[in-house]
Amino acid sequence: MPQTALVTGANRGLGREIVRQLAARGVRAVLAARDIEKGLAAAAQLKAQGLDVAAFALDVTSAESIAACVLKIEKDFGAIDILVNNAAILIDGPSGFDASAFDLTPETLRATFETNLIGPLALIRAVAPGMRQRGYGRVVNVSSSAGQLAHMGMGFPAYRMSKTALNALTCIAAAEFARGGAEVKVNAVDPGWVRTGMGGPEAERSVEQGAETAVWLATLPSDGPTGGFFRDKKLIAW
Repeated sequence: MPQTALVTGANRGLGREIVRQLAARGVRAVLAARDIEKGLAAAAQLKAQGLDVAAFALDVTSAESIAACVLKIEKDFGAIDILVNNAAILIDGPSGFDASAFDLTPETLRATFETNLIGPLALIRAVAPGMRQRGYGRVVNVSSSAGQLAHMGMGFPAYRMSKTALNALTCIAAAEFARGGAEVKVNAVDPGWVRTGMGGPEAERSVEQGAETAVWLATLPSDGPTGGFFRDKKLIAW
């Protein structure tokens, strides 16, 4: 029986490419999207390529949506072996890299953390019991170099802080799973500056390049790493 992967925010861009690459490896990939019509359209394109892809509705800011999505996947496919927390928003403004933390509104900060941190935490909590019971799981948190404390600077303050917090969640979740003795690996990935709707057309990397390390982490062997931050399959500083 093939493994099943849940990829959030996957109707376009990096998430869609992660789904495509996982399905090409023989994984049953669930393409989760807030807009189910867009998700179904993306899944249909991938199915036309002979890939095993299903589309499910998922709003990562809704506890009810998360519970319903996980329950349906488990009912239809039996287990969630892989979770890729890809869904994210970047709504800092104005002025992009010149955006100041001193101008950041509570509304922008709250909305950013709800999607970029609280959603991934809720999803990890939702899949954790099954992964622990089966003694196997792979969790990949799609982070960013913008969240690296080692190279922290100004610009996009809410986004930066949310990705730093996501990196902390990665370390915490990896330690908790390790304490339980299950072979559940949790890692964060920096895909780089990717040509997506968020990254823009001037970005230096293709979605294929951006997805590669996330897919590698999602399919790690038993002796693979956990609790790390990776770019191009290499460990990088937090």
